[in-house]
Amino acid sequence: MNAAVRVEPDVATADHSRPQENPTVRLSTIEEAVRAIAAGRPVLAVDNEDRENEGDIIFAAQSATPALMGWTIRYSSGVICVPLSGERADALDLPPMVEVNQDAKGTAYTVSCDAATGVSTGISATDRALTARVLADPQSGPASVTRPGHIFPLRAVYGGVRERPGHTEAAVDLCRLAGMEPVGVIAEVVYDDGEMMRLDGLRAFAAEHGCPLISIQDLVAYLDAEGTSDGNPRAARAGEEEEIR
Repeated sequence: MNAAVRVEPDVATADHSRPQENPTVRLSTIEEAVRAIAAGRPVLAVDNEDRENEGDIIFAAQSATPALMGWTIRYSSGVICVPLSGERADALDLPPMVEVNQDAKGTAYTVSCDAATGVSTGISATDRALTARVLADPQSGPASVTRPGHIFPLRAVYGGVRERPGHTEAAVDLCRLAGMEPVGVIAEVVYDDGEMMRLDGLRAFAAEHGCPLISIQDLVAYLDAEGTSDGNPRAARAGEEEEIR
């Protein structure tokens, strides 16, 4: 289901300063986040202070539209990653970007890619949304993408957030829980000055834009209680659509 995204008509003059922090805004439940993902809407996920202490926009890759991708690019660093399982990466012939991964957090980048057909330069929101949908399409194969490109797939570890509590694994787990293809889209939320947005700022951002805000720690606890990362507590009604502001 496509999300309705409100884009201000005058981006150049809109006030994009830091949102007023509001520590009273509660974290959403995992069920609320799963319903949002199932309805084609984005959620925000924050990890622990002793890890990256950052928040990412997350939504299902199969739900990527030009409007939703444009909204994500606007409020993020602009680097769009697509988490997927190692098996899916292998099926698409997306090998690791480097032989020896020196990333401090073990983020498993594959070679970058674009959709093989239907794109122009590959960098526009429209093109990147198409590439995300192609990566999520179970009918896609190695010939469906070209390498390199403007989307950065990430290989999620087997076992999800219970094995590695990162945004990569959170995206795949949330999509699975929502009954979607286990391929997500993630991007790091930043302030207009380029600084990373931390929890207090994310609370205000979530309230302003109507996005569920969860912690990866809560997702781990939820999956531990469920006993599986392949459950499906999907509760979204057919045709449900909510505005993302």
